[in-house]
Amino acid sequence: MPKNSNLLPDPDMDKPQGTTFDNQLIELESVDSTNNYAMARIHAGLASSGEVYFAHQQWAGKGQRGKAWISEPGRNISMSLVLEPPLILSRQFLLGAAVAVGCLESMQKYTAGWKIKWPNDLYWGDRKAAGILIENVIKGNEWLFAVIGVGVNLNQISFPSELTNPISLKQITGENYQPLLLAREIIDQILANVKALQEDPGAVLIAYNQHLYKRGEMVKLKKGRARFETFIDSVNEQGRLVTGEGEFGHGEVSWLIVDGFIS
Repeated sequence: MPKNSNLLPDPDMDKPQGTTFDNQLIELESVDSTNNYAMARIHAGLASSGEVYFAHQQWAGKGQRGKAWISEPGRNISMSLVLEPPLILSRQFLLGAAVAVGCLESMQKYTAGWKIKWPNDLYWGDRKAAGILIENVIKGNEWLFAVIGVGVNLNQISFPSELTNPISLKQITGENYQPLLLAREIIDQILANVKALQEDPGAVLIAYNQHLYKRGEMVKLKKGRARFETFIDSVNEQGRLVTGEGEFGHGEVSWLIVDGFIS
């Protein structure tokens, strides 16, 4: 689920290092977080819609709900795309859905079996291979910018023990990948799906639900102290998970053990 942020980091961080890629992708040798970097550039008036910041090393990457995104230097994709959103503020979830579908479509070119775990993680089987974090710049009711952070486990084969269910594309296929080239493919597919939002938002949501993790299955969820089993039906336009026990917003429920993994 997109996270709103009006607290922007100091823009006087290291200037971009490396080369531009198609005049839009800027390589950074090392940065705390590509989302932080993008937000700082926006705050300083230096960013434009369509720019991508790609880090070869990200040492304080951010995941959903304040969690860290841990990535081995040089082996994975850590990047942030800056966009002027094509939707009104009340339809924030649809942007995240378009991004998730774009990432999934990119990964499907290399192997089948991908699913989107609500709200926007990419799973292969019951293991997490990619995560998306969207942070927004909002003024009043005006959605000025979305910073779309994408992290993909690409060539890494060893992960910290505190990560319960990670997997990389290399572990799935046995092949090595070039992070920059795959990053460009993912960005192109994301932008194609964002464009589709302007033409037919409903079709993007349908595609999202077609690939929804555990759709049509019974799962175990937790809300507060209550634990319950329920049927996963779909995700609606507001980004709420529709289940046999009702609808839930992001953060209202958490997944319990799924096939041996804490999800």
